[in-house]
Amino acid sequence: MGPSARSRRRKMSSSILIVLHQEHSSPGRVGLRLVERGFRLDVRRPCLGDPLPETLDQHAGAIIFGGPQSANDCHDYVRAEIDWIGVALKSGKPYLGICLGAQMLARHLGARVEPHPEGLVEIGYYPIRPTVAGTGLFAGRNGADEGADAEGNGSLWPDHVYHWHREGFELPAGAQLLAEGEAFPNQAFRYGPAAYGIQFHPEVTHHMMCRWTTRGSERMNLPGARPRQAHFIDRLLHDGRVRLWLDAFIDHWVGAQGRTPGGATPQPA
Repeated sequence: MGPSARSRRRKMSSSILIVLHQEHSSPGRVGLRLVERGFRLDVRRPCLGDPLPETLDQHAGAIIFGGPQSANDCHDYVRAEIDWIGVALKSGKPYLGICLGAQMLARHLGARVEPHPEGLVEIGYYPIRPTVAGTGLFAGRNGADEGADAEGNGSLWPDHVYHWHREGFELPAGAQLLAEGEAFPNQAFRYGPAAYGIQFHPEVTHHMMCRWTTRGSERMNLPGARPRQAHFIDRLLHDGRVRLWLDAFIDHWVGAQGRTPGGATPQPA
């Protein structure tokens, strides 16, 4: 079922809580995909004083995006966001943490967030590989084999994704690893049936990449970072698969509430 058909089936009053960390930050392509599916975006910026809701009763799910902050920062709003993740988990509704949002989820669950021991960063495109659990995430989609695309041509996961970070996270106790990397082994995980953390940035558009690589140009001098030109060349090579993955993941994520940890929807007794 395509986004337009899904959009007709969803009430426009359904909203997704979007947490951003800079004045001009954008939910990018993730926001666009949600709007295509009929969701409103309730954008909050706690760093600028916006409150977070006491419950998710008025929301269908929540996404905490990335930002220049660290999950180890002592800013009041950073600590408040990490604590607030308990509201999302208690609700049982879909939660997604992207980069900083994934690190915040890991911190909330008691795992460490820290820089690479050799000072390496991931800024640009880097390879990832799904685990067995990750490959099975989209089982049965479009009638394809487990983890396959619509033509049955293997995993829907892209082999390279876009990163912009210098810290990584431990896998929290009780979490299921979905994708691995080289310098930063933990790239995506699931906790319970509906909470996900990903270290990479599928939301990034071409315009966002232009802005990030201009305003953050000094970071491309850090150990392991890719040069600016490579960001755009690699985007031509890899972004098509990232888009396919994101479409499949968003469909899976918005339907995650009420799923069992194995990914299947519980059947009535």
